[in-house]
Amino acid sequence: METRKTTNTLLLILVIPVVFYLLKVLDFIFIPLTAAMFITLLFLPLMRWFKRKNIHKGFAIAAVIAIIFGVLKLAGELISLSSAEILSADNSFFEQAEGKINDLIIALEGFFGVKRGPNEQVMAYYFPNGGSLENFGDTFKSLQATLSTTLMTIFFVILLLVESINFEKIMNRAIFKHRRHASIKTFAQIEKDIIKFVKVKFIVSLLTGIGFTLACFAFDVSFPIFWGLFAFLINFVQFIGSIISVVLLSIFALVELDPTGTLVFFIVVIAGVQAIFGGVVEPVLMGRTFSVNVVTVLVMLMLWGFIWGIPGLIMSIPITVFLRIIFDQFRETKLISELMAGPGRRKA
Repeated sequence: METRKTTNTLLLILVIPVVFYLLKVLDFIFIPLTAAMFITLLFLPLMRWFKRKNIHKGFAIAAVIAIIFGVLKLAGELISLSSAEILSADNSFFEQAEGKINDLIIALEGFFGVKRGPNEQVMAYYFPNGGSLENFGDTFKSLQATLSTTLMTIFFVILLLVESINFEKIMNRAIFKHRRHASIKTFAQIEKDIIKFVKVKFIVSLLTGIGFTLACFAFDVSFPIFWGLFAFLINFVQFIGSIISVVLLSIFALVELDPTGTLVFFIVVIAGVQAIFGGVVEPVLMGRTFSVNVVTVLVMLMLWGFIWGIPGLIMSIPITVFLRIIFDQFRETKLISELMAGPGRRKA
């Protein structure tokens, strides 16, 4: 018995790196499939409502697809508005921005003791491959990859909704086997926690984005719609997103605001927006749903960020919540679940 247990442990140690390797290599399949799973969970209550009203499944799925495309249309309009903001900016603004960035880099070079040749320009030295044609090519490839991932995600959502891929049955056969009651209970818990997490995160991110936009308008900082949209999107990355949005907007505001007074007040305002919505409102609304400790969050952010990049950073917390709930159902993995859980869920 002891030999078998040791063998299983060794096999598990060997299998885990292979699984992560496959997740990374086949990310073009697993990213849209995982995203589709979480999106489908959000629409399951609506699908059940349609079923109770005896509405044909085809009409229900068409309604869900219409909602998804409506959201994408709205996102496209916001991106178009923010792009129009940037394109309509005066050339003098970009010249001023380049000058301020040069001064900032030179100050940092002096602080860290970095030596640069006297004839080497700052921007050319630190961004040697910054040609516009190359950047355009990279941007085009990114847009192409994003479009492909979006279409595959919608395709997987349709398959999940029509139950061509039945996630609950797969989980029952692969994980719980003959424990059908445990499978149903676990799936219900996953659905409840993921839906609540996404709802709260969406509300908090939306309020943060609006707060950033209003702050930019109030202090006359350029591109308020862009910064509001950026803060909304990056806020879905737990912890790190809020820091990135404040730091980048603060650096950008350095171009236009007086660093001795107005800039400091502006930074206090946007940091306050993040602190109120992320540090006070989000934990209150989330309650016991987000029962994952800080160390686990940071480790999972690094892990899934390394495997899947930006999509991995965004989906790392729902994946973590999913894994914690699964681990909590088995005696062998319950300790892992308790280590992952926040203080409120850990047993004494």
